[in-house]
Amino acid sequence: MASNAMFAEVAALAGDPARAGMLQALMDGRALTASELARIAGITPQTASGHLARLTTAGLLAVEQQGRHRYHRLASPAVAQMMESIMLVASPPEPARRKFTIGPRDAALRAARTCYDHLAGRLGVALADALVAGGQVELAKDGGLMTDAGVALLRQLGIDVDPMVRRSTSARGRVLCRPCLDWSERRPHLAGAVGAALCSLSLANGWIRRIDGTRAVAVTPKGERSYRELFGICGGEVAH
Repeated sequence: MASNAMFAEVAALAGDPARAGMLQALMDGRALTASELARIAGITPQTASGHLARLTTAGLLAVEQQGRHRYHRLASPAVAQMMESIMLVASPPEPARRKFTIGPRDAALRAARTCYDHLAGRLGVALADALVAGGQVELAKDGGLMTDAGVALLRQLGIDVDPMVRRSTSARGRVLCRPCLDWSERRPHLAGAVGAALCSLSLANGWIRRIDGTRAVAVTPKGERSYRELFGICGGEVAH
């Protein structure tokens, strides 16, 4: 269990506007350089380096060296889950008596986005709903279960399930599937190894494409057909 001091340190690190901006920029699962993160946060490279060093020391970021460049990424799915939960608490409730109008970028994020390495937004929630309705996944408040029908579906999609199952049973393995409360939809989307595999499959098959400058993704015409045929998800569920 985390000590009060460690809890306070992590909260303070995530609570700084510049550091919060950099952590949010890494929520799509990709790695960025210090210079790229400095531009995103609107601070100097020197200031960014200090922030990144503190985030890395606290275990919120991991650093990878490639040639002359150092790339920063979120240290684990747990950090992404923490950020998603903070956004859920921090986002204002929509007015009850008038429609809340949002800008184009917010609309794209609400429709479909990546939450670290799995799908979120209306697309992610619709996918989770479809898997639950089809009996492939069972979700509870604090955990999830992939059924035999779900394993068969993953194999049908070409996903190598056996290594994922083996890793999920090891001491340091990743949970196979779990609910992740979506900050914009206020309902769960699918996280864990299965959620990550479905997101990777969607990108590899061209069902979705990344939108530059944001972690929003756009569903392609091919993706609309595939999601409809495989999961029964209509394009309108995501677009509106």
